[in-house]
Amino acid sequence: MKTVIIKPAKDKSIVRKHPWVFSGAIKATESNPVEGDLVTVIANKGRFLGIGHYAEGSIAVRMLTFDENEELENIYLNRIQSAYDLRTSLGLTNSEETNIFRLVHAEGDNLPGLIIDHYAGNLVVQCHSLGMFNDVEKIKDALLAVLGDKVNSIYMKSAATLPKGNSLYTEDQYLHGEAEMPVVALEYGNKFNINWITGQKTGFFIDQRENRALIGKYSKGKKMLNTFCYSGGFSIYALNQGAEVVHSLDSSAKAIELVDDNVKLGGFEASRHESFVEDTMDYIKDLKEDYDIIILDPPAFAKHRKAKHNAVQGYKRLNAHAMRQIKPGGLIVTFSCSQVVDKVLFTNTIIAAAIAAERKVRIIEQLHQPADHPINAYHPEGEYLKGLVVHVE
Repeated sequence: MKTVIIKPAKDKSIVRKHPWVFSGAIKATESNPVEGDLVTVIANKGRFLGIGHYAEGSIAVRMLTFDENEELENIYLNRIQSAYDLRTSLGLTNSEETNIFRLVHAEGDNLPGLIIDHYAGNLVVQCHSLGMFNDVEKIKDALLAVLGDKVNSIYMKSAATLPKGNSLYTEDQYLHGEAEMPVVALEYGNKFNINWITGQKTGFFIDQRENRALIGKYSKGKKMLNTFCYSGGFSIYALNQGAEVVHSLDSSAKAIELVDDNVKLGGFEASRHESFVEDTMDYIKDLKEDYDIIILDPPAFAKHRKAKHNAVQGYKRLNAHAMRQIKPGGLIVTFSCSQVVDKVLFTNTIIAAAIAAERKVRIIEQLHQPADHPINAYHPEGEYLKGLVVHVE
């Protein structure tokens, strides 16, 4: 196996089992590792630190194991079994009302660079590193060994997530079985059309499941605006929980088609829901309706640290506009999925928005990602989703 040697005093985070080795910590490499290679990571004086997938770029190694005696041959089988067992303990693998969940959450399940989502017996595999992509057949075999006949299909959707400019790009394709699109899947009894072939991410934003359920409970008899709505997750929950009126807003006409399809699937009265293809930042400056609840769930405003300042200003402007517009006593449910904006900074940004809007606000709920998106204790960066329910006087 090829080797990566760490600089003196740069191995502390690896010893603490942080799953990323940054390029700046590397003293030298042996045998010329290339993107996707499995490499042994050793300290400056030769002590074994772990084994992982090599990559070009800032994150140079994604660690698979820190145990010199762990058998690599069964690593995917063991890790996927552990991930499945956790979801079983959460009541997700045999639920009659929820068959949408994340089966493997990268570092959170000790498989950095790998995402696997479950939709009604269909698995969508997304590789974020060439190391994982190279092992996709082993991953498929492990999935079939663990889930057996509970698997209808396995679809690899990695063409857009593999490192840019690499010759090993692949077309998205089925690895096992097939499914006719869309597949109707359930989340707490709410029906959704899922299309992992043409949809964003793996087809749905699973990480908001518990937050959708919570906000649904606030929605009875209320008028809601769901911005950046994508396929309308919050909208469907609110309608099922007795919201008087729900308006869904997205800049993508394709997304609004998904919302309308899900509203139709749920059999809701047409008078209770309306969709708009609009830019949220412009639309929310001057609302025509008196909303009780406004959902602000934008895409990541910052995907790297250089963009953090602009992201914070964007969150502040968006939330200040919503606070100025919402009726007294209304709720704003606001999120950030930008990893570089931590929960303290996000909360301070919402406070700054309240000051700018000159409204009295109280934080009544603090929201985050669900248990099937676990955070590796040695990888705090895995806590990416932050949310607040804000009451505006």
